[in-house]
Amino acid sequence: MTRVPVRDDLRALEGYHSPQVDVQVRLNTNESPVEPPAGWRDAFAAELSRVAWHRYPDRAAVELRAAIAAQHGVDPAQVFAANGSNEVLQTILLTFAGPGRTVCTFEPTYQLHAHIARLTGATVSETERAEDFTLDLPAALAAIERDRPAVTFLCSPNNPTGMVEPAANVRAVLDAVAALAVPGLLVVDEAYAQFAAWSALDLLDEETPVVVTRTFSKTWSMAGARLGYVVGPRWFVAELDKVILPYHLDAAKQIAGRLALRHVGEMEERVQLIVRERERIQLAFDALPVDHFPSGANFVLFRPRTLPGRRVWQGLLDRGVLIRDCSSWPRLDDCLRVTIGTPDENDAFLTALQEVLA
Repeated sequence: MTRVPVRDDLRALEGYHSPQVDVQVRLNTNESPVEPPAGWRDAFAAELSRVAWHRYPDRAAVELRAAIAAQHGVDPAQVFAANGSNEVLQTILLTFAGPGRTVCTFEPTYQLHAHIARLTGATVSETERAEDFTLDLPAALAAIERDRPAVTFLCSPNNPTGMVEPAANVRAVLDAVAALAVPGLLVVDEAYAQFAAWSALDLLDEETPVVVTRTFSKTWSMAGARLGYVVGPRWFVAELDKVILPYHLDAAKQIAGRLALRHVGEMEERVQLIVRERERIQLAFDALPVDHFPSGANFVLFRPRTLPGRRVWQGLLDRGVLIRDCSSWPRLDDCLRVTIGTPDENDAFLTALQEVLA
């Protein structure tokens, strides 16, 4: 049988995957280690029982957008929500990138920024970070001036390194994007923002070409719901609304997100628990033969000194602990990434790591 060939520019691409293995301790996908509050579950079940399933959901997700807007003190017309922050990124790139346009990234960073950009047909400009994975600001500014990107991505805290981008760096990159002769857009990906000390949301207004993406998957304990959003100027959101498919957010997802925002207190408590556990793991790393990188997220990137990263990853898996193997990724030789779990899960990870490295 003759098969329809994929586009020429997609033949060499590989998909983005994270192994799903049945283990006792799974710390590889940056999920929340705890379930949503019981009050959310009860309210969600009650509202689901009243859904008119024979009708399409609210196409504009009015109540959900209003709840997100209230959380951030912005107008609902500044909020766009979709099926996970990855669909938000895809919609942004479908709208503002594509053939004949360039997307700028600073590597290593979240792999889907470049991956989705290539899927849309855009040219990707990858600029190297410094040896310690901090942003090489002169090189970044030179790349923006040279390549004139339609979309520039900054991830803060950065994935997979965990580093929080200093506000001065974000402002400098934003100034470079705003100064382009051909208008560009800066997307600050803040999937882990609640664990960090500052947010680029403070930079938003109607005239500045910056937007901020967020997710419900981490601090809101809703990875299973697949819900994300972006906050930006009204004109930006209006353009995304033209591109997204009709009725893309189902009724259950809209209810789940709206109700989650009623539990800010519980979310903040969980964030503080994870931050304390992150600091505990980093302190434990100081006593082990590993190098680790500063993290403002719910994970820590580290590199064993005495054994290859892949061997350490397998040793942990043999002991029932799954973390993310980044050792084969470009620029991340022997690096591994551990998601912060519950105190018991973190104890199991540290015990297993000590055994592997002994």
